[in-house]
Amino acid sequence: MGKPTQLLAFALILGLTGCAHNMGERVSDTPTLPQTWTAKDIVAWQAVRLPGKQTTEFVLKQHTSREVVQAKAQSSASMLRRNLRIEPDKLGTLEFSWHVPALIAGADVGLRESDDSPARLVLAFDGDRANFSPKNAMLNELSLALMGEPMPYATLMYIWCNKRPVGTVVQNPRTDRVRKLVVASGPHHLNQWLRFERDVRADFELAFGEAPGALLGIGVMTDSDNTQSNAVAWYGDIALR
Repeated sequence: MGKPTQLLAFALILGLTGCAHNMGERVSDTPTLPQTWTAKDIVAWQAVRLPGKQTTEFVLKQHTSREVVQAKAQSSASMLRRNLRIEPDKLGTLEFSWHVPALIAGADVGLRESDDSPARLVLAFDGDRANFSPKNAMLNELSLALMGEPMPYATLMYIWCNKRPVGTVVQNPRTDRVRKLVVASGPHHLNQWLRFERDVRADFELAFGEAPGALLGIGVMTDSDNTQSNAVAWYGDIALR
């Protein structure tokens, strides 16, 4: 795939991970916090299909005596997303849980050719796009032209990484407006439920070195398209406090 095609595809992905209201769900009001989404809620979120990618399967399942969302990726990449708007002064604690049975062999979230992860929790934020670098401004223009929506000012992903230590921030190889924070690493804690409580503002400041804007969207994503492999994860309830 040549460079222009790579940029085109990634601009589409960025547009889809923003607040693409024209693609489905509309959110006209600001949620009252605290807000909790059960597995039944999550599996009904907007299914986001990425151009040129096979779709990851998300279904409601019983797992260890609880109702959860099972994500099954077969050389695929897609996500479930809910659009919302929470102003920066309302941002608090994000709570979520997941269960991963196995790592993706050969995956490396720092390399574009092997950027896969069995579990991701994705947050999209608003901000002043006038501060974009020339490269990011070009990606934003592509997203506007192709999707009718700007790409998020910033996207923060909580991920499971094969080898980097917990707490590591990984910059996306295509744009510095997507950054990943490692919250689980290596084979430790496979085949068990992990529960996380994260300070959204602190994590954003750690990843981007600036204060966050409004939170525009939240999603779950399991992908194995770059490594052409299979991956499974289970997601529990998600809450914003």
